[in-house]
Amino acid sequence: MSLPELVQVELGEEDPVARVHLGGDDELFVTPTRTLIYRAEGFLSDESVEEFPHDAERVAVSGGRKATFTLEYGLDGDRTFKIPGGKLDEVLHPVLAGVLSAAGITAPGETVERTFRFSELTLVVTSARLVKHVGAAVWDDDYEEFHYDDVTDLTFEEGSVATTLVLTADGRQERFKTPSDSARAIKERLTNALLAHYEVDTLEAFRALSAGADGEDGPEEGVDRTDFGGGPDPLSADPASVDTAAGTREDPLDDDALDNGDAGEGAVATGGVAGPDGTDASGAAGGGATAATEVRRDAEAAEPAESDARMHGDEEDGFGDSGFEPAEPTDDLAQEVAALRETVERQGERIERQTQIVEKLIEELRRGR
Repeated sequence: MSLPELVQVELGEEDPVARVHLGGDDELFVTPTRTLIYRAEGFLSDESVEEFPHDAERVAVSGGRKATFTLEYGLDGDRTFKIPGGKLDEVLHPVLAGVLSAAGITAPGETVERTFRFSELTLVVTSARLVKHVGAAVWDDDYEEFHYDDVTDLTFEEGSVATTLVLTADGRQERFKTPSDSARAIKERLTNALLAHYEVDTLEAFRALSAGADGEDGPEEGVDRTDFGGGPDPLSADPASVDTAAGTREDPLDDDALDNGDAGEGAVATGGVAGPDGTDASGAAGGGATAATEVRRDAEAAEPAESDARMHGDEEDGFGDSGFEPAEPTDDLAQEVAALRETVERQGERIERQTQIVEKLIEELRRGR
């Protein structure tokens, strides 16, 4: 990926060892001696490059929506730059590695593996040592370092909230409490760096090497000493032991009840009504039902004619008795509607352009401009 022309001019003979995208066209470049912040041309600023040398005496960081880096240069004053908060860890690692190298804390060829920042505790894992700093700053002259050549043991005491890193160096133990959610990452980084330094594969081999004796007796293998003691017998799963008869019941209805029920259902289905003498009473009302049927047919035959008359009357009278007449469309009305539609479309295009401008301004503000 090519570099912006302005950045190439500022780099000169140096090559960037790290490059972090900050959003939009803005980028951060880290060289062995300095950090460069490139800002692309935008609504609020012109294209520019800021330079921050790594010979700082102190590095402080504050998080938030915009993360702030402050490099203190003693009598030369302080320098500050801002980046999006989500880029804090990605930027902190190469910048702090450059500052530690410039201060002579890390040797030439020594690699900074990972930087961990927990509230006021900062741990820097390199290929040769562990650097510890406690305080509001990420780093200053008040720090401790533990060379792997002096380390004889490394253990981790895991807890529900915090995990304690126990490092034995020069015959004494150093304890660091780290959040449990970050414990796995720091455990892997520090363990891998320590094993790579001693060229061994496991912590057991490292401990044996540190103790000067190989093959120490470890725990017995192949013996299962797990004992859960006595307990209740498991529930039987044999289907034969289940009394299936206990879950059945007899049908409460006998044959006579079913016969009576069938007779009753047949009476409901036929719809018969019994008279006092047991005969069907429906025949008595037959004449009345026939007369009612003929009247209903006469009414149904009359309804279409009345409906046609009403519709015909509505067509002649417009809206009937309301007194209003339907409006006929005119050419002027159609022209006005077309003009309004064109105006709305132009306004929609303008709103879309303004929205894009506002979004770009917001993005520039978020990038710390």
